Amino acid sequence: MTEERPERPAEVDGTAHLFSALGKQIKVLRENVSMSQRELGVAAHCGEDLISAMERGVRTPQPDFLVRADELLAAGGVLKAAVEDVREAQTKARTRHPDWFRDFAKAEAEAVALHEYSNQAVPGLLQTEEYARALFTQRRPLLDEATIEKRVTDRLARQQIFERWPAPTSSYVLEEAMLQRPLGGRTVHAHQLRKLLRIGRMRTVELQVMPTDREEHSAMDGAFTLLTPKGRQQVAYMEIYGHPRLITDPEVVHVFTERYGIIRAQALTPRESLAFIEKMLGER
Repeated sequence: MTEERPERPAEVDGTAHLFSALGKQIKVLRENVSMSQRELGVAAHCGEDLISAMERGVRTPQPDFLVRADELLAAGGVLKAAVEDVREAQTKARTRHPDWFRDFAKAEAEAVALHEYSNQAVPGLLQTEEYARALFTQRRPLLDEATIEKRVTDRLARQQIFERWPAPTSSYVLEEAMLQRPLGGRTVHAHQLRKLLRIGRMRTVELQVMPTDREEHSAMDGAFTLLTPKGRQQVAYMEIYGHPRLITDPEVVHVFTERYGIIRAQALTPRESLAFIEKMLGER
């Protein structure tokens, strides 16, 4: 089966090169003041993994981070000077996704509410870099290395949705069987579960686990996403074997909304779900 998607976006805007160069500058400045990634993360109020991703060019340094880091790293205005270029690049980056995905990516970037039921793999917005790479590496037909790296980078870039304020109200219902599957190996699996815990503890996110032993299940037809773009009506999105479908018909969207409401009631509560994942990690 051939995926019905182009390997590259129709437009090449050069934003990836800007983010890569900026990441290298941050790394050099950090090392010049003998500061570790963890120390910079604590001082700049973000995670060590985010600092690492920015330095490798797979995550975009946000303007407010650049302002804080400029002072923390004694950059003398070098990082602040890049703020306007980053803002312009972020606008262009919205067109970097493949044609088949752009309508959804644009709606997702503007979403005020985002809800997803997933039964096969951890949703893209919640994936670690290693987990995403494992998924794309195992994709059939096989993808070439350049395509894998590009898709990993694009997927991580979408996760900036959690870094903006106000962040969208988000909820996720994840199948237990999916969480038990150690894609990428035990270490990658453990890191992925810990990321789910971090995101699930955010004030704007509710994460629920659907136990395999439940006798009721309202979404047996498969995974789907519901999102509400700013100033627009809620839409639904599905993707099966590379065939995407963005649904805007209010009556059809209502069917998915009803299913999602029921499955949330059937799943573990958010608090029970976090405890469930902690138990999987042996932390309870």
